[in-house]
Amino acid sequence: MDRLPQPMNWAQLAELDPKHRWELLNGVPYAMSGASSLHQATVLELTLELGPLFRNGPCRLSLAPFDVRLSEHDVVQPDLLVSCGDKWRSNHHEGPPDLVVEVVSPGSFRHDRVRKMDLYTRFGVTEYWLVTPRPLVVELFNWEGGKLTHRSFDDSSSLRSIRFPEVVIDLAALNERLPPGRSEEEVREELPAYHA
Repeated sequence: MDRLPQPMNWAQLAELDPKHRWELLNGVPYAMSGASSLHQATVLELTLELGPLFRNGPCRLSLAPFDVRLSEHDVVQPDLLVSCGDKWRSNHHEGPPDLVVEVVSPGSFRHDRVRKMDLYTRFGVTEYWLVTPRPLVVELFNWEGGKLTHRSFDDSSSLRSIRFPEVVIDLAALNERLPPGRSEEEVREELPAYHA
Protein backbone atom coordinates (compact mmCIF):
# COMPACT_ATOMS: atom_id res chain seq x y z
CA MET A 1 0.00 0.00 0.00
CA ASP A 2 1.37 3.43 -1.01
CA ARG A 3 1.79 5.93 1.78
CA LEU A 4 0.02 9.22 1.36
CA PRO A 5 2.42 12.18 1.03
CA GLN A 6 2.91 14.24 4.16
CA PRO A 7 1.15 17.62 4.08
CA MET A 8 3.51 20.44 3.16
CA ASN A 9 4.19 23.09 5.80
CA TRP A 10 4.96 26.82 5.96
CA ALA A 11 8.76 26.36 5.86
CA GLN A 12 8.62 24.02 2.84
CA LEU A 13 6.48 26.49 0.90
CA ALA A 14 9.47 28.86 0.67
CA GLU A 15 11.47 26.11 -1.08
CA LEU A 16 9.09 25.85 -4.08
CA ASP A 17 9.83 27.36 -7.51
CA PRO A 18 10.09 31.13 -6.94
CA LYS A 19 8.81 31.86 -10.47
CA HIS A 20 5.31 31.14 -9.17
CA ARG A 21 3.16 32.52 -6.38
CA TRP A 22 2.10 29.65 -4.12
CA GLU A 23 -0.76 29.03 -1.72
CA LEU A 24 -0.98 26.14 0.71
CA LEU A 25 -4.39 24.71 1.59
CA ASN A 26 -4.59 21.75 3.95
CA GLY A 27 -0.91 21.06 3.21
CA VAL A 28 -1.45 20.95 -0.58
CA PRO A 29 0.45 23.54 -2.67
CA TYR A 30 -1.35 25.44 -5.43
CA ALA A 31 0.48 27.55 -8.05
CA MET A 32 -1.33 30.82 -8.66
CA SER A 33 -1.96 31.71 -12.31
CA GLY A 34 -1.14 35.10 -13.79
CA ALA A 35 -3.80 37.78 -13.53
CA SER A 36 -5.64 39.35 -16.48
CA SER A 37 -5.74 43.10 -17.05
CA LEU A 38 -9.41 43.09 -15.98
CA HIS A 39 -8.51 41.30 -12.74
CA GLN A 40 -5.71 43.78 -12.00
CA ALA A 41 -7.91 46.78 -12.83
CA THR A 42 -10.60 45.49 -10.46
CA VAL A 43 -8.07 45.02 -7.65
CA LEU A 44 -6.69 48.52 -8.31
CA GLU A 45 -10.13 50.16 -8.22
CA LEU A 46 -11.03 48.38 -4.97
CA THR A 47 -7.68 49.43 -3.49
CA LEU A 48 -8.37 53.06 -4.43
CA GLU A 49 -11.80 52.82 -2.79
CA LEU A 50 -10.60 51.14 0.42
CA GLY A 51 -7.21 52.82 0.81
CA PRO A 52 -8.38 56.21 2.13
CA LEU A 53 -10.74 54.53 4.62
CA PHE A 54 -7.93 52.60 6.30
CA ARG A 55 -5.00 54.98 5.82
CA ASN A 56 -4.72 56.43 9.34
CA GLY A 57 -6.83 54.13 11.48
CA PRO A 58 -6.13 51.05 13.58
CA CYS A 59 -6.82 48.73 10.64
CA ARG A 60 -4.50 48.29 7.65
CA LEU A 61 -5.08 47.39 4.02
CA SER A 62 -2.66 45.15 2.11
CA LEU A 63 -2.69 43.57 -1.34
CA ALA A 64 -1.18 40.49 -2.96
CA PRO A 65 1.37 39.11 -3.07
CA PHE A 66 1.46 38.98 0.73
CA ASP A 67 1.22 35.73 2.70
CA VAL A 68 -1.52 35.15 5.24
CA ARG A 69 -0.47 32.28 7.49
CA LEU A 70 -3.59 30.70 8.95
CA SER A 71 -1.79 27.60 10.23
CA GLU A 72 1.37 25.57 9.65
CA HIS A 73 -0.35 23.96 6.63
CA ASP A 74 -2.54 26.82 5.39
CA VAL A 75 -1.05 29.90 3.71
CA VAL A 76 -2.99 32.10 1.28
CA GLN A 77 -2.42 35.29 -0.71
CA PRO A 78 -5.77 37.10 -0.99
CA ASP A 79 -6.06 39.87 -3.56
CA LEU A 80 -6.82 42.34 -0.74
CA LEU A 81 -7.04 42.07 3.01
CA VAL A 82 -7.87 44.38 5.89
CA SER A 83 -6.73 43.55 9.39
CA CYS A 84 -6.96 45.28 12.75
CA GLY A 85 -4.60 44.56 15.61
CA ASP A 86 -1.13 43.11 15.96
CA LYS A 87 -1.16 40.23 13.46
CA TRP A 88 1.19 41.96 10.99
CA ARG A 89 4.72 40.56 10.64
CA SER A 90 7.56 41.80 8.43
CA ASN A 91 6.91 39.20 5.70
CA HIS A 92 3.41 37.86 6.41
CA HIS A 93 0.14 38.22 8.30
CA GLU A 94 -0.34 35.79 11.19
CA GLY A 95 -3.90 34.50 11.59
CA PRO A 96 -7.23 35.45 10.02
CA PRO A 97 -7.75 39.00 8.69
CA ASP A 98 -10.97 40.91 9.38
CA LEU A 99 -11.78 41.27 5.66
CA VAL A 100 -10.58 39.24 2.67
CA VAL A 101 -11.32 40.19 -0.95
CA GLU A 102 -10.81 37.78 -3.85
CA VAL A 103 -11.38 38.85 -7.46
CA VAL A 104 -12.60 35.79 -9.32
CA SER A 105 -11.60 34.73 -12.81
CA PRO A 106 -12.87 31.68 -14.72
CA GLY A 107 -9.69 29.79 -13.81
CA SER A 108 -9.88 30.58 -10.09
CA PHE A 109 -13.63 30.27 -9.46
CA ARG A 110 -13.58 26.84 -7.76
CA HIS A 111 -10.41 27.66 -5.82
CA ASP A 112 -11.84 30.94 -4.47
CA ARG A 113 -15.45 29.85 -4.07
CA VAL A 114 -14.95 26.38 -2.56
CA ARG A 115 -11.44 25.72 -1.25
CA LYS A 116 -10.62 29.16 0.09
CA MET A 117 -14.12 29.91 1.36
CA ASP A 118 -13.99 26.71 3.40
CA LEU A 119 -10.60 27.73 4.77
CA TYR A 120 -11.68 31.27 5.64
CA THR A 121 -14.77 29.93 7.39
CA ARG A 122 -12.77 27.44 9.46
CA PHE A 123 -10.22 30.00 10.56
CA GLY A 124 -12.69 32.75 11.45
CA VAL A 125 -12.26 35.41 8.75
CA THR A 126 -15.08 37.81 9.64
CA GLU A 127 -15.95 39.02 6.15
CA TYR A 128 -15.19 37.62 2.68
CA TRP A 129 -15.94 39.33 -0.64
CA LEU A 130 -16.03 37.32 -3.87
CA VAL A 131 -15.85 39.79 -6.73
CA THR A 132 -16.75 38.82 -10.31
CA PRO A 133 -15.69 41.66 -12.66
CA ARG A 134 -17.87 40.88 -15.69
CA PRO A 135 -20.73 41.24 -15.08
CA LEU A 136 -19.77 43.06 -11.86
CA VAL A 137 -21.15 41.12 -8.90
CA VAL A 138 -19.87 41.15 -5.33
CA GLU A 139 -20.93 38.39 -2.96
CA LEU A 140 -20.40 39.36 0.68
CA PHE A 141 -20.14 36.61 3.29
CA ASN A 142 -20.03 37.70 6.95
CA TRP A 143 -19.54 35.45 9.98
CA GLU A 144 -20.31 37.09 13.30
CA GLY A 145 -21.78 35.64 16.46
CA GLY A 146 -21.77 32.15 14.94
CA LYS A 147 -24.13 33.29 12.20
CA LEU A 148 -23.50 33.49 8.43
CA THR A 149 -24.92 36.40 6.45
CA HIS A 150 -24.78 36.35 2.63
CA ARG A 151 -25.59 39.35 0.46
CA SER A 152 -25.10 39.96 -3.25
CA PHE A 153 -24.53 43.32 -4.94
CA ASP A 154 -24.34 44.23 -8.63
CA ASP A 155 -23.52 47.37 -10.57
CA SER A 156 -26.98 48.81 -9.87
CA SER A 157 -26.28 49.06 -6.14
CA SER A 158 -23.78 50.14 -3.52
CA LEU A 159 -21.71 47.60 -1.64
CA ARG A 160 -22.05 48.02 2.14
CA SER A 161 -19.70 46.14 4.45
CA ILE A 162 -21.10 44.64 7.64
CA ARG A 163 -17.77 44.42 9.48
CA PHE A 164 -16.78 47.96 8.47
CA PRO A 165 -19.99 50.06 8.22
CA GLU A 166 -17.99 53.06 6.96
CA VAL A 167 -17.20 51.11 3.76
CA VAL A 168 -19.75 51.95 1.07
CA ILE A 169 -18.70 51.49 -2.57
CA ASP A 170 -20.74 52.75 -5.52
CA LEU A 171 -20.47 49.73 -7.81
CA ALA A 172 -21.98 51.54 -10.83
CA ALA A 173 -19.16 54.09 -10.70
CA LEU A 174 -16.55 51.39 -10.14
CA ASN A 175 -17.91 49.37 -13.06
CA GLU A 176 -17.62 52.41 -15.37
CA ARG A 177 -13.89 52.64 -14.58
CA LEU A 178 -13.18 48.99 -15.44
CA PRO A 179 -11.79 48.13 -18.90
CA PRO A 180 -13.89 46.08 -21.29
CA GLY A 181 -13.64 42.38 -20.68
CA ARG A 182 -15.26 39.07 -21.41
CA SER A 183 -18.67 38.86 -19.79
CA GLU A 184 -19.99 35.60 -18.43
CA GLU A 185 -23.21 34.38 -20.07
CA GLU A 186 -26.20 35.83 -18.26
CA VAL A 187 -29.84 34.82 -18.07
CA ARG A 188 -31.86 36.63 -20.73
CA GLU A 189 -34.92 38.32 -19.29
CA GLU A 190 -37.44 37.69 -22.08
CA LEU A 191 -40.34 35.34 -22.78
CA PRO A 192 -40.06 32.77 -25.57
CA ALA A 193 -42.20 33.47 -28.69
CA TYR A 194 -44.71 30.68 -27.99
CA HIS A 195 -45.45 32.15 -24.54
CA ALA A 196 -46.48 35.60 -25.77
